[in-house]
Amino acid sequence: MEGGVEGDIGHGHALEKNQLKFKRVLLKLSGEALMGEHSFGISPEVIARISKELRDAVRLGAEIGIVVGGGNIFRGVAGSKLGMDRVRADHIGMLATVMNALALQDALLSLGVEARVLSAIDIGNVCEPFVRKRALKHLEKGRVVIFAAGTGNPFFTTDTAAALRALEINAHCLFKGTKVDGVYDRDPEKYPNAKKFDRLTYHEVIERDLRVMDHAAISLAMDAKLPVLVFSIKEHGNICRALSGKADATLVTME
Repeated sequence: MEGGVEGDIGHGHALEKNQLKFKRVLLKLSGEALMGEHSFGISPEVIARISKELRDAVRLGAEIGIVVGGGNIFRGVAGSKLGMDRVRADHIGMLATVMNALALQDALLSLGVEARVLSAIDIGNVCEPFVRKRALKHLEKGRVVIFAAGTGNPFFTTDTAAALRALEINAHCLFKGTKVDGVYDRDPEKYPNAKKFDRLTYHEVIERDLRVMDHAAISLAMDAKLPVLVFSIKEHGNICRALSGKADATLVTME
């Protein structure tokens, strides 16, 4: 399709390829984002909708890497609190992210979008191992690259993995898709008068202890001056709007 993306992106107005503010991005998706209204597992409707938005983004010319969490299936921290060995629990959590990554890959492939899963742990019969040069080559060829198994190490969150992979693929921005439309001073679902921030600095995020990403991830982004954009993944068309800089969101930068 030449010139833009058809459909109801941006409330009926097609975005043009030259409207991209960020060409290469790393999108962090939590495992919970894939659950929809369910209490566990993957919602076929949600993963289909997100995949269609990613298809539209690729058609716009965006190069997209994705780090997906595994909290909809298993959380290593939660397992350790129940008495499991933390390292073993984190390994189970890594496998949960692989499951989510393969489900997302399958949904993308069914839409005709080339997608590859690269895992930080060696499971060659299931997906490719993470190799930076291979990831960059896939991105240059217009393929969506889904990074699974976090960093491959216990005690590190998928937020940290997202910041790390964003830097490794030379992303222009780190996107974090959440269930709300940005960063608030407190939980907007519990406090109706919570204040939303349109812009923040990395230092403000750390000093206020705002729940954007964990401190290790924010510190990595700050050191590299990598912008972080936090927006709602639940709102239809928001991935493309974020790419164009038009999403209702919070932008975290140096100043």
